[in-house]
Amino acid sequence: MNVIVVGCGRLGSELAFRLYQKGHQVTIVDNLAVSFDRLNPAFRGRTVEGEALSKEVLERAGIGEADGLASVTNSDTLNAVVAHTARTIYKIPNVVVRNYDPSLRPVLEAMGLQAISSTSWGAQRIEELLSGNAVFTVFSAGNGEVEIYEMTIPEMWNGHRLIEIINRTKQCLPVALTRAGRSSLPTDDDLLQTGDVLDVSATMEGIAALRACLAGKEA
Repeated sequence: MNVIVVGCGRLGSELAFRLYQKGHQVTIVDNLAVSFDRLNPAFRGRTVEGEALSKEVLERAGIGEADGLASVTNSDTLNAVVAHTARTIYKIPNVVVRNYDPSLRPVLEAMGLQAISSTSWGAQRIEELLSGNAVFTVFSAGNGEVEIYEMTIPEMWNGHRLIEIINRTKQCLPVALTRAGRSSLPTDDDLLQTGDVLDVSATMEGIAALRACLAGKEA
């Protein structure tokens, strides 16, 4: 895959090197040549110095032949304009933007852009860790609207059917049940045992209700 990364900050340089390691053709763009010093010495992709808003710079980076573009500068406005240009003018099928200010994320989504908000995602992860609950996120979709969580079944739910938990919560679906190291697709009638590991897909509201349920509280 031919990918352009706009912005060679900490995120951009790491992303470019990861993509390069996976065997992709990578071009990274930044308006400051010194920014390329952040790249791993093993990076062998292309670097293009110049303003990403410039048509000449983008075309020098190969935007006309790119399969994907990630705009990850520290400017939400710049990211939005570059990404919108990539999608609407150059018809790049896979475009992702970095979002700093969570209040601007709805604007990016309204433009049809895939936006990754490190601020929202980071705050959510920290809140979960501070809560002290033994429920851990193992996969996050989008910006955390839906995630897969992993939890250990407590003794109070030993012998209960899985459906008894699921029926008490909303926006929560069982994904996998692991017992003695062996996983299976869960069914409503599965009898839970203390120490079982349950993976569920849920929204933030759904996982809050499930946490309360597992603790024997009202959701």
